[in-house]
Order: sequence, then structure tokens, then C-alpha cells
Amino acid sequence: MAGRRRASNSSVMAVCLLLASLTACGGPSAADTAKAEVQRVLDRRAAAVLDHDPAAYAATGTRAPYANLWAVPLTAWSYRLKSLRRSGDTAVAHAELRYRVTGYDKAPVTAGRTLTLSTGADGKWYVDSDRPEKKSAEQLWDQGTVSVVHGRRGLVLGVGHGDAVLRGYADLADRAIPAVSDAWGTDWSRRVVLLVPKTLEGMAGLLGSPASNYRGIAAVTTGETGGAGRTPADRIIVNPAAYGMLGSLGKQVVLTHETTHVATRAHTNAATPLWLSEGYADWVGYRGTGRTPDEAAPELRRAVADGDVPAALPSDADFGFAGGPARLARAYESGWMACRMIADHWGEQRLDDFYRSVGAHDSRAGAVEDALREVLGTTLERFTEQWRAYLRGQLG
Repeated sequence: MAGRRRASNSSVMAVCLLLASLTACGGPSAADTAKAEVQRVLDRRAAAVLDHDPAAYAATGTRAPYANLWAVPLTAWSYRLKSLRRSGDTAVAHAELRYRVTGYDKAPVTAGRTLTLSTGADGKWYVDSDRPEKKSAEQLWDQGTVSVVHGRRGLVLGVGHGDAVLRGYADLADRAIPAVSDAWGTDWSRRVVLLVPKTLEGMAGLLGSPASNYRGIAAVTTGETGGAGRTPADRIIVNPAAYGMLGSLGKQVVLTHETTHVATRAHTNAATPLWLSEGYADWVGYRGTGRTPDEAAPELRRAVADGDVPAALPSDADFGFAGGPARLARAYESGWMACRMIADHWGEQRLDDFYRSVGAHDSRAGAVEDALREVLGTTLERFTEQWRAYLRGQLG
């Protein structure tokens, strides 16, 4: 009897050791369980955004930022939990937000987010806050309630502006898109998304950079280069302070310029110098406006009149903010005049072909030289001298 009891005790101990081994080697840890639970909360939160279900969203925690983004047309919205740091009944999650705006984004836009969570009385996790990850750019809905205006082929998302103001931007986009297609062709999406924050600081937040970088800049275009149809749609981000100071023609030129960047994105990469990408965008922007070089290139005109004709095409560094506004203006004007010269001497189609030829290279080395030889039948040295003579003739 005693022997049987000892065998029974040994069996119990063996079972206990086996269970402990399974838990240590293959069973889920508390951290893994928490991650899985938080990911499920984020999945429910994302589904509520797509289903336009504020009650289901609120059931996952804070209502922010749902109230700010409910009007944005979304085809996709999801979170991928990257890491979770738990401390008792609170946690900090780092996640990748992926979303697509309906009709505009060919692939998901990604954004780093930091979420804080806590457990409720029911022991479940709830989101307390959802904000941009450190060093990540803000999303427009982080800045306030987003208003949405649809154009014929453009979408305007704004914060702190009435519908009438946003409608004005949509009308400008509707005129810019066919103007760009007439110059470049129709092998692009022919759709644009404009973001109109309330202030310069709001613009800087969307770009994740200091506001001082964009003071006096009316608009910028974001997006990955060399997209070839695989990247999200670009965003044209407006600086309402600087843009509002422009006249009607200036506003149209700026928006057409930025729309050109969207159209040419798939053919713009590390091989493309800024004098070409910015100069071409300016050429399309001014095309058909009747603006003369004296009117559109005042800083360069003053330099040429003083006998200071640039010795070389502008470098990428010349387009930086550190050199001051006059140097930056001369860089843009120099690029525009180079593209204008190509259109004047070789024709508009050759200008387009030249741009595409440069972008067909993988790197900067030799890209411009090869395209000059193959498309325009010239060399960089001869092209530069011809451009300098063109500046003297047009601006002298």
C-alpha cells in the first residue's frame, strides 16, 4: 500500500515537472499574451474606423483621433504592433499605422504611432492615447478636425479652414491636372491630394521638420521617388500663410508646379538633379501663362545684369535653405531657364524625353551626360555654354 502511494506521488511530481517544462519551453509568456491582446484591440479599433462605427471605436478606449478623421475617405486602415512595454496595468505600444485614401493611394501610407494603454476593471486593455511616434511626422487629423472637399480629380483635406477656402484649392487642382497632362502626357494617375493645415507650424508638423525650413515656401510635395506605380500618392502640402500672399496667377503656377512633381514621380530618382526636377516643374507651371524671363526670373536677371552669369548649372546644395532666399531663387530660376532653353531649341517633346532619359539611370553618375548625348546630341560642356549664352540673351 505504501509503495503504491509512493509511486502515485512520483507520478504527480512527474506531471508537474512536465507541465512546468511545457510552459517554459512552448507556452505563451505573459508578455506574449499582452501583445496578442493589444494587437486585437488595435484590430478592432481599425475595423471601427473603416466601418464608420464611433461606438465600436469608443469601446476600445479614447475617441481621439476618430472625431478628427471620420470625414476622410479611407479604403484601408490597420495597425501592426512593433513593440510593447508593459508596467503593471499600463503599457506603451509602438505601432506602424498603414492606411490608404480611397481613389488616390495605390499602396498604403505608413506612419509610426505611439499608443498608451491601460487595463480596465474587466481586465481588458484600452487605448488611452494615440500620437505620432517620436521623430515621426504628424498626420493632418493630429492637428484638428479634418474637412474634406472633392474636386473633379483632386481631394483637399484641411484643418481650420472653411469649405469655401478649400473649394478654391480644389478648383486650382482641377486646372493644374490637365495643364500638367498637356505638357507631360497622361501616363500618371492624374489625381492629387492636397493637405491644407491651419498654420506654417502645422505644415512643418506634417513634414516632421522645423517651421523655419518652410517660411516663405508656398507648398511642397512629399512622396517616394522612383515609384513606378508602387508607392502611395504624393501629398501636396500647403503653407497657408505664404500661399495666401500670392496673386491668382502665382497660386496657379505654384499648384501646377507641385502637381508636376506628382506626375513625374515615377521618372524622378537619385539620378535626377534638382535643377532638372525643379526646373521642369517651373517650366510646366509657367507654360502658357505668358510670363517672360524678366518677370519670372528677377534674381537671376539682376545677377546677369551685373555681369555675374553663373558658371555652371546649380548644384543640389544651391536648392537648400541655408544659402538664403536670393541664392535659392537663383537656383530655381536657373533650372527653369535651362528647361525653357531645351524646349525652345529642341522642342517640348525632347524636353520630356530628356527628363525620362535621366530618370532611367540608377544613379547620378553619367545620367545627365548620357541623356544630353542620346536625346539632345550634345555634351554637358556645350550645353552649359549654350545655357549661359541663353541667359545673357534672355536676361541681359
